[in-house]
Amino acid sequence: MKKLLPALALLLSPAALPAQMVSAADPRAAQAGMETLRKGGTAADAAVAMMAALGVVEPGHSGLGGGGFMVYHDAKTGKVSTYDAREAAPKAADMRWFFGPDGQPLSHSAAVPGGRSVGVPGEVRLMERAHARHGKLAWAQLFQPAIRLARDGWKISPRFYNFTSKMPQGFLQGWPAAYLYNADGSAKPVGTLLKNPQQAALLGAIAAKGATAFYSGPNAQALVDTVNTATRNPSKMTAADLADYKVRDAGPVCGTYRTYKICGMGPPASGGIIVLMILKQLERFDMGKLGKDSPVAWHLFAESSRLAYADRDAWLGDPGFVQVPVQGLTDPAYIASRSALISETTALDVALPGQPAGAPAPVRAEPGPEHGTTDMAVVDRWGNVAQATVTVESVFGSGSTVNGIFLNNELTDFDLQPVKDGNFVANRVEGGKRPRSSMSPTIVYDASGKVRLAVGAAGGSTIIAQVAKAIMGVIDFKMSAQDAIGMGLVFAPGQVVAVEKGTSIEALAPAMKALGDKVAVVPLGVKANAIERVGGKWVGAADPRSEGVSIGADGRIVKPVPAAVVPDRPSE
Repeated sequence: MKKLLPALALLLSPAALPAQMVSAADPRAAQAGMETLRKGGTAADAAVAMMAALGVVEPGHSGLGGGGFMVYHDAKTGKVSTYDAREAAPKAADMRWFFGPDGQPLSHSAAVPGGRSVGVPGEVRLMERAHARHGKLAWAQLFQPAIRLARDGWKISPRFYNFTSKMPQGFLQGWPAAYLYNADGSAKPVGTLLKNPQQAALLGAIAAKGATAFYSGPNAQALVDTVNTATRNPSKMTAADLADYKVRDAGPVCGTYRTYKICGMGPPASGGIIVLMILKQLERFDMGKLGKDSPVAWHLFAESSRLAYADRDAWLGDPGFVQVPVQGLTDPAYIASRSALISETTALDVALPGQPAGAPAPVRAEPGPEHGTTDMAVVDRWGNVAQATVTVESVFGSGSTVNGIFLNNELTDFDLQPVKDGNFVANRVEGGKRPRSSMSPTIVYDASGKVRLAVGAAGGSTIIAQVAKAIMGVIDFKMSAQDAIGMGLVFAPGQVVAVEKGTSIEALAPAMKALGDKVAVVPLGVKANAIERVGGKWVGAADPRSEGVSIGADGRIVKPVPAAVVPDRPSE
């Protein structure tokens, strides 16, 4: 990696620059984005270049074999666009897709490997749509940095080695095992140069022929053959499943928090709604006065999270298949009723879902025969802002590969058990359906309508809590985006309140327990990226837990001070 950073100082504080800023989870991807901006590209062009590069240097987290979401602010019109490129189940899938020979649902770990967990990838179509709607540079130019990395090689970083060295033995077989591991089974060490000519060729074909090169022809047939003949959990995907895949132009979910407007993704992404709910439920409390070092503040955050996640589990799914009460969940009166359940002095025994307006009646089931992700933020010279989160789900996805890329295991984001308490669950598997997602790319506007913050994260279901925490840090605690991202996390999706080990939040755990919180101090595999406007200038932010950086218009690479804690398991 040193060769990639010649004569560029690694600074320990964010750079404030008047225009053009990128933030990504890997410096090589951030450089691809800035290279694109310097050539006159838009935020969308740079996001496409970063997606392609991240798929090369972070293949365990994202890539052409995955999907994602993008929130885009058009500076000229002020319009917010959101693009849903979530992977879709093959048409042949049904709610017994993940059942074993014994007629019972597979465990998550048993369902992940092989072919059946692979959803129809959406990332290349997302690139295509973003470029068509918002791009300026020629399509082929956007892929050149990624092609160089795949063809000429990239060096294994410490964080990447942290994941490969801790992967379950035997999960990666065949080509990926030879690509990433030595003959004795040990992970190739930090600094090893990896070249991927298959991936370079696929990227080149897409650059030359467009997204069609991925979704039809030899690549599509090879992908279908790979998942359908997998030795573990073969699929029933067809070439038509790939050819028919489309990006959805989903409308944004927007709401207010104090004097700010917050816009994120709608379903099947749950983050846009649930981030807003967590924050809005806290609006009646003076979080700023309590401050970031208050156990009461984090107790309130945990309680609000528990209520919002309960609604997520009950009501969120693919709106093409289930009725999702978006307006009811985001209605201020409903959120106020949920907030009234939160106490500064005690914890709820059980956080149950509410009954928002428009919620569907339960559907009874007739008798008869549940991370690899990355994030990026970019602003161009015109003030357009792109915030995108892309993923292959678990680290290295399903473990299956085609033409040098890893295929997702996104379908295990469905509820593997389709029935609960005698009713069908909203997030059950169905043919063509897209699984619920925690990805939460978010743009925050100030009272004047200007972009104040663009933030997103990786880390499975912790993503929602990370984004809400960062926004709270910036708005309530008056922190920089950098400090807000680096702050420890409280994650409470259910009964247990997870407090991030090795951070300042850990010291608050005893006081939170005294308030009734069921606290567990644990390491959390998290990472986030952001850009923010401060004093009329753009400032980049990257998670100190990751190898992420931000780069400004003058080429200065900003690397946060590394965190003391490194996740002890491969969870993104």
